[in-house]
Amino acid sequence: MNTVYFDNAATTRMRSEVVEVMTKTMIDSFGNPSSTHSYGRQSKALIESCRKRIASLFNVSSSEIVFTSGGTEADNLVLRSAVRDLGIEELISSKIEHHAVLHTLEALANEFNIKLTFVDLLPNGHVDLEHLERLLHNDAKQLVSLMHINNEIGNALDIESVAELCQKTNTLFHSDTVQSVGHYQMDLSQIPINFLAASAHKFHGPKGVGFAFIRKNSGIKGSIFGGEQERGFRAGTESIHNIVGLTHALQMAYDNLEDERTYISELKTYFIAQLKQFLPKVSFNGDCESLKTSTYTLVNVCLPIAPEKASMLQFQLDLKGIACSKGSACQSGSSQNSHVLTAILSEEDLNKPSVRFSFSKYNTTSEIDYVVKILKEFAEA
Repeated sequence: MNTVYFDNAATTRMRSEVVEVMTKTMIDSFGNPSSTHSYGRQSKALIESCRKRIASLFNVSSSEIVFTSGGTEADNLVLRSAVRDLGIEELISSKIEHHAVLHTLEALANEFNIKLTFVDLLPNGHVDLEHLERLLHNDAKQLVSLMHINNEIGNALDIESVAELCQKTNTLFHSDTVQSVGHYQMDLSQIPINFLAASAHKFHGPKGVGFAFIRKNSGIKGSIFGGEQERGFRAGTESIHNIVGLTHALQMAYDNLEDERTYISELKTYFIAQLKQFLPKVSFNGDCESLKTSTYTLVNVCLPIAPEKASMLQFQLDLKGIACSKGSACQSGSSQNSHVLTAILSEEDLNKPSVRFSFSKYNTTSEIDYVVKILKEFAEA
């Protein structure tokens, strides 16, 4: 049986080079970075070298990079600390954010009794920047949290414009960039963003590690207490091999960015063309057909399949060796519709099966041909 992994937005296969460097680190650099002897100093030096390498990729200071267990922790660290420490009076976000952000904002709004406002969305799922501009003002301390690349429909936020709008009104800007770090270059010395979150397993690195970018002199403090690791932002002994793996994966992602982006973009374009040819009534959710205003790594497809057959689609695809998803892997256990699609689709389209297919450098056009063939057979059965 053919096996096809088209769920790279959920997680990616680790590069073999990353596995090798992590294995070497576990063997050679096992000292506690907080210890003052040579073993500890070696580990500490390795972590700080990684921090500097990551900072250089974004053109920021190494002191602005804080290692975390992943994107969810980075989002929580920034949002909770900002509300607690900076006197935020209003949170502004969208209804199609990842739940790591949405659920955190909802909890903070209730806990601190502050206002949570959602910016309007255009019919294609993009943030209405004119409405956002009207929401921003100097009368209250505000924080905007909008993701760079939507993890379900792939829409790309005009992050530079949002950052500039926020800067004009002294509004703090946080972005969940979990789906974009490693896939898009960002010069944070030029983009006035205050905070972002990243996760290594989205760019062929290990699970369980990520980082937060926290602009210097932000005023926020840590949320995990104990030792003074990560400059007090995150207590706990650092996972050295994971940090090394993250750094190596990120460096490789940017070293190979142009070639891999071109290759993956061609896969996406080919997949869309094949779907249109063999399933003429197919439609695409959000703005994912575009390579200019959505990510090149995924498409979210609304398939012309009868509602009574829709519930079996993903099960049948799995039986055929095809890995894909209805939406975020983090909510795969939920029986509810995707909150992202619910926000942008009509009731009629919500009753049709929508599937997210996401690609990486390890995929091929022959895999696409196989998937399209199976989808066509299922639709015609």
